[in-house]
Amino acid sequence: MYKEIALFAEKLGATVEFNAPMKKYTSFKCGGNASLLITPYSSDSLQKIISYCYAKNVKPLMIGNGSNLLVTDNGIDNVVIKIGSKMSKIELIDDTTIFCEAGASLKSLCMFALENSLSGLEFAYGIPGTLGGAVYMNAGAYGGEMKDVLFSCKHIDADGNIGELLQDELDLRYRGSAYTDNGFTIVSAIMKLKKAEMTDIKAAMDDKLQRRKDKQPLEYPSAGSTFKRPEGYFAGALIEESGLKGYTVGGAQVSEKHAGFVINKNKATATDVITLIKDVQKIVFEKHGVMLETEVKIIGE
Repeated sequence: MYKEIALFAEKLGATVEFNAPMKKYTSFKCGGNASLLITPYSSDSLQKIISYCYAKNVKPLMIGNGSNLLVTDNGIDNVVIKIGSKMSKIELIDDTTIFCEAGASLKSLCMFALENSLSGLEFAYGIPGTLGGAVYMNAGAYGGEMKDVLFSCKHIDADGNIGELLQDELDLRYRGSAYTDNGFTIVSAIMKLKKAEMTDIKAAMDDKLQRRKDKQPLEYPSAGSTFKRPEGYFAGALIEESGLKGYTVGGAQVSEKHAGFVINKNKATATDVITLIKDVQKIVFEKHGVMLETEVKIIGE
């Protein structure tokens, strides 16, 4: 089955890899293999590959930079489709409107906005990952979120057809969107920004990046904030107040710099990370009566 899908994808110019080590494709740098990894070169080939998978009764897993993903040590017995740098076109539609493909990095998108004196994406500078992932999760930081700038998104639905959702149809909310509900594949987005002085935009971007460097353990592999913000609380504060800063399981650790981050400190396995996450959830609940919900997506067998 997977060989047939791989041959079909190769004919469309996609790259394929059997038994792909997902630690190479996720920011946590751990986890098992995927049965088949496909990297398409265009939205057209992506659409055809997805349709072919569904015709073979295979529902592929879509990933971007893998910056919010933890794959179990047993890996993924499935087709994984990576939307990356081959699908990363960014261009101006008019003076204040940007078109961007899903595989573009947020860093590239922010730099493009800066170069065109467009404000509104400063909050996203330094967030790892791609535009597709940012839309999917309604990424946000420092008082800004994708909801503030998104105008529309194109996607591939479960039947392999191209569709589009406008801003009021995207159901953008804290770490969620219509796409976290419907499972469609984001292909591209259009964003509306505002003209501003380039120096002001650059200063705001530099400020956000420096704040990240000062407060977050960027020197270690992780998936960013491990837990969602519980209503009325901050996850990092609850974890720290529970005495868990520096708590370690195998090679995984609750960061000593920011307790909201679980890091791969020393060749952690995915099992180390998952065990640590469960320990943190249990202890925080026992001490504070709050059940922390993971922001990182855990997948695999």
